[in-house]
Amino acid sequence: MTTPNTRSHFAIAGLAVLLAAVLAFLFTKTQGYDESAYFENVARLRQIKQLDAHWELEALKSRIGINAHYDPLVDPLLDLRQLQAQLGGAAGRKPGDGSLLAKSIADLDQAIQQKTGLIERFKSHNSVLRNSLAFLPAAVDDIRLSASQGPQRVAGANEVLLDVLMFNQDGDNEMAAEIENKLGRLLAGRQQTAAAVDDSLDLFVAHVRTVLREHKVVGGLLVRLAAVPVAARVDDIDRQLAEERLAAAAEAEHYRQYLLAFSVLLTALLVYAAFSLIRSHAAIKRVNQQLQEANETLEERVQQRTKELRAAQDDLLASARQAGMAEIATNVLHNVGNVLNSVNVSAGVVSQQVRASKAAGLTRAVQMINEHAADLGDFLSHDEKGKQLPGYLGKLAEALAAEQTNILGELGQLTKSVDHIKDIVATQQSYAGASRLVEPVQIRDLVDDALRMNAGSLMRHEVSVVKEIAEVPALPLDRHRVLQILVNLISNAKQAMDAMAGQQHRITLRVHVADGQAGRSLRICVADEGDGIAPENLTRIFTHGFTTRQNGHGFGLHSCILAAQEMGGTLCAHSDGIGRGASFTLSLPIKAAEAMA
Repeated sequence: MTTPNTRSHFAIAGLAVLLAAVLAFLFTKTQGYDESAYFENVARLRQIKQLDAHWELEALKSRIGINAHYDPLVDPLLDLRQLQAQLGGAAGRKPGDGSLLAKSIADLDQAIQQKTGLIERFKSHNSVLRNSLAFLPAAVDDIRLSASQGPQRVAGANEVLLDVLMFNQDGDNEMAAEIENKLGRLLAGRQQTAAAVDDSLDLFVAHVRTVLREHKVVGGLLVRLAAVPVAARVDDIDRQLAEERLAAAAEAEHYRQYLLAFSVLLTALLVYAAFSLIRSHAAIKRVNQQLQEANETLEERVQQRTKELRAAQDDLLASARQAGMAEIATNVLHNVGNVLNSVNVSAGVVSQQVRASKAAGLTRAVQMINEHAADLGDFLSHDEKGKQLPGYLGKLAEALAAEQTNILGELGQLTKSVDHIKDIVATQQSYAGASRLVEPVQIRDLVDDALRMNAGSLMRHEVSVVKEIAEVPALPLDRHRVLQILVNLISNAKQAMDAMAGQQHRITLRVHVADGQAGRSLRICVADEGDGIAPENLTRIFTHGFTTRQNGHGFGLHSCILAAQEMGGTLCAHSDGIGRGASFTLSLPIKAAEAMA
């Protein structure tokens, strides 16, 4: 049988349970909003704005020719897509759910898609513009070569070329109209010129008008790219996230007040039986205070961390620039070192031939003639030494002529090597954006030059060379870049056979033209019978600084593959394993080479 006191206790217990349930509900509501997700989204939005600005900067770099390819215009899009996907998932919004935040995220996606389309159009038109600009100097040279009877036309073409280059930097409609007028004057009187002049002039005029047209299109695309409201859409999302955060914070504050009131009531009801609950309530207050303090300092910590990240990014950019400068310097030194081996060989041969010259015999013969100046006729007719003197002088003249021919040949080879060193340095200096020197080249002669530059080393190590060179016509190539690659590959092949004692040392050079899906290509293969390459190193050997030799530097193959890529070709390695030799194949597209001519 229950008593009123017992019923009162039950009522108090039931009320306590009810209040405890309400208290638990209110406490849960105060923890419902995740502050860290908000700041992560804010960080993502800042990264999106930075990537968007970087995207536009890379477009400007491509416009002025700093970027040699369009990879920097592709990479930011991948990061933007990834950040956008993370932003939508972290914000808990999906397209079509009707919220303002979801609509803003959808607008951001539309803006990025719009800018992506403009970037693709920009890449296409900018490529046409850069190609026409690169072709104009060659077109002027063609006019000059074919217009020997028209110096005024050549001067006019040079003037138009200068105006076009200035127009490309900062041109307007008036300058374009002036260039069109000059083109009209150039085309005037073409009936009195040769057909070759007309063809060269028509090609030059076509490319000038292409520059005038594409310059306007590319400029308009850059303006439209800057006008795409990606940053505005990011600001809208940032503002809506901030509003949601403020609303959630206000709601949480209300629930905290309710929580405090119910906590006090529950404490008053259970004070006689749960003094420990009072201590728990104090602990809850301390936790809430710590959370509030943490919330107040979190923004400050985020700003500090952002500053640290920016400083680290600046340091990284500086380090990357220094590393790039060091890489260029080591490539130059390595390539010059290879050619210096040929210089040393030629200089040694000349020095040895001078020391062993037959000129001393001429001095003795002249001395003998001077001693018998008074009776020279009798001496040449009756004296045994005098009778032998004319024949000796004849043989001496032949020997001196042969010496002169050999020395001149070695001096010519020495001059070629020195010129190649100058071209290596000039090539590295041209990396800032200067045009490459392309000229018709007989590949057989280029292979012979590379072998001559390694001749001394090949002879010392008793390396035989087998040449399997097909009949290939003269092709427009970057002579010195191809020569640089061949010298490096032949030197590496010789070094690969140094450790193979007791075996025949042989290098095989194969040259032929191959047809593939991408068109015709010139392929040059350098194969050795050396120590081979491990399968896991077939791609790593082209990495800057990687080498499998104890005294190697890891610069040569890296510079070779860079030179091949700059010419639009490839360089690949093949080996059946350690001790089974290796082959390196340089492939250069013939159509690309013809387009550069």
